[in-house]
Amino acid sequence: MEPLRLEPDAPPASSALVALERDLAELREAWVGAMPAWGASRGSAQVEAEQMGDAGLMQVVDGLAKVRREVDALFARLATEVTKRSGPEFGEIGLAKAQGFHNPVRLIAAATGGSRADAHRLIAVGTATAERQSFSGDRMPARHPHVAAAVEAATISLEAASAITTMLERVSRRAETNRAEVVERALVDLAGRVPLETLTRGVREAEARLDPDGVEPREDEIRMERSLTMREDRRGVVHLHARLDPESAAPVKAAIEALVSDALRRRRPGEATGGGPDGAAMGAGGLRPVVDDHRTIPQIQADALAALARHTLGCGQTLAPLAKTTMIVRLDLDTLVDGLGLARIDGLEQPISAATARRMAADAEIIPAVLGGESLPLDLGRTARLFTKAQRLALGERDGGCASCGQNIGFVEAHHIDWWERDAGPTDLSNGVLLCSFCHHMIHRDGWQIRPGPTDVWFIPPPHIDPTQVPRLGGKARFALREDRAA
Repeated sequence: MEPLRLEPDAPPASSALVALERDLAELREAWVGAMPAWGASRGSAQVEAEQMGDAGLMQVVDGLAKVRREVDALFARLATEVTKRSGPEFGEIGLAKAQGFHNPVRLIAAATGGSRADAHRLIAVGTATAERQSFSGDRMPARHPHVAAAVEAATISLEAASAITTMLERVSRRAETNRAEVVERALVDLAGRVPLETLTRGVREAEARLDPDGVEPREDEIRMERSLTMREDRRGVVHLHARLDPESAAPVKAAIEALVSDALRRRRPGEATGGGPDGAAMGAGGLRPVVDDHRTIPQIQADALAALARHTLGCGQTLAPLAKTTMIVRLDLDTLVDGLGLARIDGLEQPISAATARRMAADAEIIPAVLGGESLPLDLGRTARLFTKAQRLALGERDGGCASCGQNIGFVEAHHIDWWERDAGPTDLSNGVLLCSFCHHMIHRDGWQIRPGPTDVWFIPPPHIDPTQVPRLGGKARFALREDRAA
């Protein structure tokens, strides 16, 4: 790629484009640096990308991502101005209608070639982060200054900015102003460190804390939207489409995931049951089940739903995998007693109100979030090879799922940090961590170190991944917002 050359008499760049031009120049430099020192063949982006080394490719990806965020930020500003000039006070001479569009959303969508939802997001973020103007014409800060600064600096994506500002607008009438400002700053910090899916969990948690009185009304609203539709197409395939509130979804999800986990365990070598005539193919030391299971996860889930229905219609006994399944609602004792506060259901990200948790407690056995005591030892030392159910629940309270990637708690296992057999590691909470199978394999393969604490767990990368070996926070503590204690 040829370096950017400006003519001597070129007009000075707009201040709004200075950062973009600077980062474009850095992107060009990274792109050229990622190509082989010799033997490189110039061509299309695909041809050149195929010749890049891993480190150079990642530098280009990071540079391009920043340029994209800056372009989105500029587009949000322009979309906001288009919206201002298309207001109802302008009537038929408004910008959008003058250009032949019913409203500014349609105009922006046509300009970008994207969806109306994307256009609406551009306008909403631009409006929420734009400077305001007083009656005297003075410039005033944006409604959400921390988000505005992060968008301007291209440190967070437009989607992240939209998630934060949408939530803040929703609770603005009920949340304390200083508290909302602290939460906004904490969410912006979180958005700069984690992917959008993780940020969404933080936003939900923040909304529940900013507006605890609004959790139960929102639950009522969601509950009224619950539905299940069934239709059969011309081929005879029945389509099910369900929309469930957290309370209704929790037992359905827990039951299906239990059957799915049981099916996946049966695929593992050495975990099949039964035995063949020669005792070699099956049994405790068997290699695999008699019939290979090649179903996809969605197929297993469909079969699990059918199995639950058949069992309900014709059987009075509990399905074996469900006999050990527990739907876990985590809440403080004060919340259970007083009915004030929030609770969470394992496997679901949306917090629930204390009223919902107490209602569920009336129908099922509640396992306290604080485990242990004289009657339930959680540190077993070398006396036991596998973590107990109580230990896994305690680890779930700390890790919230896979401590590394955040995978749903229904698809993780408790693992020894110092291996039980090789390192003589004890089966204690201080030596345990919840990991999905992928992260477990990668962490052991690459040589990561894990340092758990009572409420958090840290991952120390190996030198070949991070020469400085800066610890990375994992577990549920990763979603906790960094808030000012003074506020």
